[in-house]
This record gives sequence, C-alpha cells and structure tokens, in this order.
Amino acid sequence: MTLRRLILARLLDLLVVLVCVSIIVFFMIRLIPGDAVAIMLGANTEVTPERIAELRARIGLDQPILVQYAGWVGKALAGDFGTSLWTGRPVIQEIGAHVWPTLQLTVLSLIIGAGLAVPTGVLMARLRGRFADGAMRVVTVAGLTIPSFWLGIVMILALATFAPSVQALGYVPFSQDPVGNITRLVLPAFALALPILANLSRLVRSAMLDSLGQDYIRTARAKGASERSVMYKHALRNALIPFITSVGIMTGYLLGGAIVVEQVFAIPGLGRLILGAIAERNYPLLQATILVVTCGFVVVNFVVDLLYLAIDPRVRA
Repeated sequence: MTLRRLILARLLDLLVVLVCVSIIVFFMIRLIPGDAVAIMLGANTEVTPERIAELRARIGLDQPILVQYAGWVGKALAGDFGTSLWTGRPVIQEIGAHVWPTLQLTVLSLIIGAGLAVPTGVLMARLRGRFADGAMRVVTVAGLTIPSFWLGIVMILALATFAPSVQALGYVPFSQDPVGNITRLVLPAFALALPILANLSRLVRSAMLDSLGQDYIRTARAKGASERSVMYKHALRNALIPFITSVGIMTGYLLGGAIVVEQVFAIPGLGRLILGAIAERNYPLLQATILVVTCGFVVVNFVVDLLYLAIDPRVRA
C-alpha cells in the first residue's frame, strides 16, 4: 500500500471518529438530569407554562431531537457552533477565550512527561538488575498510582508552607507576563506529567530491553560499535516506535486530566468552561467544547500515525 493511500485511509478513519463523537456527544448530553430552560428561568415566580414553551421554542429545544442534531451538524460544518444559552455570545468566541490556557498546560505537560521519559527509560534499561533500576521502577509505579489532582493539592500546600511569596494559582497570559505565566504553569504541568512520565519511562525501558536482545544489536557489537552507539543509534530508534504511539494516547489523558487539574490551580481553561456548561445545561457550549477537545485528540493521533509510518517502513509494506 502506498503512503498516499495510507494517509487517505487515516483521514477517512479520522472523519468517521469525528462523526461518531458528534453523535455520542449530542445525545449523551441530553441524558444529563435537569432541564436547560428550568435552570435558565430559575426560581422566578413569573414562570408560566407559556413562558417555558416560548423559551424552549426560541432556543430550538421544542423540535424533535433528530431535527436538532441535523440542524446543529449543518451549522457546525459551516463554522457556526451556535450561541451560548447564557451569555448570548458565539460559542466559538467562548472557546477561544479559554482554549489557550488548556493548550499551553497540555503541551508543557507533554514536553515534560515525554521529554524526561526517554532518558529515564534508557537509564533504567542500562541499569537493569541493579538497585538503582529497582528503585526507579518503584518510583514509576508510585507515579502511576498518584492522582494528578491530589499531587497538585500537595504541591500547593508545600509551596504555601516553604515559599508563601510564590504565586501558584491562577493564570497570566504569556504576552503580559512571560515569567509569571511559566511560574504558574510549572506546578500543574508537573502534576499532569508525572503519570505520563511514569508510564512512558517504563515503556521505553521495556522496549529498550527488547531491542537490546535482538540479533542486529549483537551484530553491531561484533562489528565494534561503541556501547553508546548501540544504545542510542540502534536500540533507541526501534524503542521509540511504541513510545510515539503511546504519546498520542497519553495526549488524550492529558486533555481529560487538565480539566480537573485546572480546577485545583484555578486556571480559566476549557475545564472550567466545560464544568460550567454542565451545571448550566448550556448545550451548544458543551457540545462544541467537547467536540473541540475530541478533535484535538484525534488530530494528535493522526499526526502520531504519520510519524509511525515515517519511522517504521514496515508499516507501509
């Protein structure tokens, strides 16, 4: 199969996933207990059945659900995701105002987790059977079991105790204060990155040990290749294939975990937007936000697939 056909097949898979996600998101949101109109009207004593019917008709909730879905998809394909039921602003503007903190936090966490996982995994493979290897494996298991939100709370308490003058909560745009921006994102990024670091480092260790046991490694050593060349030029290249695949999956974890961690560190990202939309039953905003997060995850996995094809020519065979 040619590379072009493989890419087209991946694009078709991406399209199918997005269609399925749009269906699941739209219909599952309607199963959340509570009525958007009742929440919007609140405890107003002037609420009457006529007023409820009028508001439902105005926001389109009086139509059959299939008609609502078709209308939403048709507008979304044209770039119109509707307006927020509460603010009246276009949903795309609401998302644009909150997406950058989440995006920055996710990218920084991925850089920390994936960037440290490779040297850590290689070091664990080189120290196989030694005390240091066993100690690092215990630490990675602990990293997998510690929830990110709990680690974030512990970090905040520790910082408040030992460095009370350092601000760890909230968010400052990078354009306004680069130092303040990085300072406030370091702790939540590490809280998110720890499980990623633990998982990927164990994966790299296992893949490195598997590669080091292959015949081509023995051949390289027999030809006089240095141990450094064997480790990094031969073994690591093949060990990166499952690593890159897992990075795409971990990105989805980061996007989901960021929603919780953002609440712990008071970051006004998509997490706050999604939770607020759920509480308000703000259907257009919630649908579009979840769809955007899912699109990000799917696109990242698509890029990972392309990298996988570039690194491992056997996939194209």
